[in-house]
Formats: sequence, structure tokens, C-alpha cells
Amino acid sequence: MTIDGLVVVDKAAGWTSHDVVAKLRGVLGTKKVGHSGTLDPDATGVLLVGVGTVTRLLRFLTALPKSYTGEVVFGTATSTLDASGEVTATFDMAGVTLADVRAAARALTGDILQVPPMVSAVKVGGQRLHALARAGVEVERAARPVTVSRFDVEATGDPLVFAIDVSCSSGTYIRSLAADLGAALGGGAHLRNLRRTAIGSFTVDAAVPIERVSGDSLLAPADAVRDYPAVGVDDDVADAVAHGKVLERSVLGVDGDGPWAVLDAGGRLLAVYEAHRGSTVKPAVVIPPR
Repeated sequence: MTIDGLVVVDKAAGWTSHDVVAKLRGVLGTKKVGHSGTLDPDATGVLLVGVGTVTRLLRFLTALPKSYTGEVVFGTATSTLDASGEVTATFDMAGVTLADVRAAARALTGDILQVPPMVSAVKVGGQRLHALARAGVEVERAARPVTVSRFDVEATGDPLVFAIDVSCSSGTYIRSLAADLGAALGGGAHLRNLRRTAIGSFTVDAAVPIERVSGDSLLAPADAVRDYPAVGVDDDVADAVAHGKVLERSVLGVDGDGPWAVLDAGGRLLAVYEAHRGSTVKPAVVIPPR
């Protein structure tokens, strides 16, 4: 039996994102499984897993904004910018206050430039940074534009540990934000207890621990792209969409930049269309009928 859908997994610590995919291939009985938005092994929370044709939609999920909680530990810098790495430096930061940290967080809110950490999947010169880091090589990394829309900070019972709650664009590294906070306050810091609480509208409250995932956990392909504008079409247009035809915007009744989820009269996802030349739109993904 062929299955298609999206699983919103609540990943536990100790699992790599690849581990989750491998496990669900066995649970769901299909090799066509992939994930969107890698989580570090120590991190927990929302991991979106596509099954069947939904694997072709994962790039649209990767682009969605994300939310995280975690803790920033001041006074200690690490090789990975989080608690999994080796300590590389220590600092006396006993005088750091909640007001200080909030002020530094405000300076890291909005549209900023961020240097990706060495231990990351970013490629430089065709090589993954984490592979270079394992080989003991550090290279220059270009700063990349990201957007931090919310950066809340609260005190904890430990004067050197502050709880953070961040909403940000895809591609933002929370580990780098933690390290940048430490540097901004004249020392160093690292991240611990990272938890992704949302990817777009997919929240951890609706996520399923991996040991409870079954065929009943799958959301329909149309739900997988629910964060994008949807347009319903009649049978004639549905036939053109199914054949992957380039269409005039007026045929779909869309404007703006897209992409758009195209649904048939019954609400089944037919395709995802994107802007094309002039007044036309073209299919980015066509979902064959089952």
C-alpha cells in the first residue's frame, strides 16, 4: 500500500534527524520518507517528516519561520556553541543582569547578519562545515541575512543561565545567537536545552513522539502546505493542473509572489504552483492521483 502524508514528530534528545527518518521508514513500511529542517541530536521538538509524495513538498516546509526555547549559559564558550561541545574559554560574567541580556537580545532582533557555526550543514567550497570541523579545520564563513522577529529573555534560578524564547526565519542558528549574546556582553556563552516549538503553524502541542507514530499520525498532503495560500479549481482547470500546464494567473485567480496550493473540488492537493514569466504561473510540484 502506498501512503502519503506529513508527520509532525516531537523529536527526543539523542536522536539525529536521520535516525527519525530511518525509524519511520520501518514503522510506516516505505522507503520514501524525508525530513524538513534538521534538528541537532541534543535538541528536541518539532521535526516535520514527509512520507510518499509529501517528500516533494518538504522544501516549502523548510522555508517556514520557526520558534524555539532554550537556555543560554554565560561564562563558558564551547567548540559547538552548545552544551555538546568542548569548553574553549571561560569568563567571569557574574555581573551580567537580566536587563543586560535583554538589551543585547534587542540588538540581535530584526533583520541581522549571522555567521553560521562551524558545526553546521552549511557548505563552503562544496564541503559541509561540520565535516571540516571534525577534521580540525576552521574556515571563513560569510555572514548571511536572517530575521529574528522575537527574542524574549527571562531569568532562571541560576544567575548565569537565562531562558530564551525565539521566533525567527528559516536558516537562523540559535546556537549562534547564544554565542553572540555572550560576546556582546564582554565574554562568552553557549546554548543548552534547545527545543523547537513550532515550524510555521505546526506546533509541538500537536506533535507525536516517535514511539507513538503510526499510519493514523499522517496529515493529508493538503495539510502539509496549509501555511501557503490555497486556491480551489473546477474539473477543467484540475485537468490542466494535473498535466503540469503553465497557466495564466487569471485562470487560478491568484496574485502576489506565491507559491499557491492548488486543490480540487474535494480539497485534495493537486499541485503547488509558483510565479512564472509575465502573467503566468507554473507547477513547482504536481501530485499524481492515487
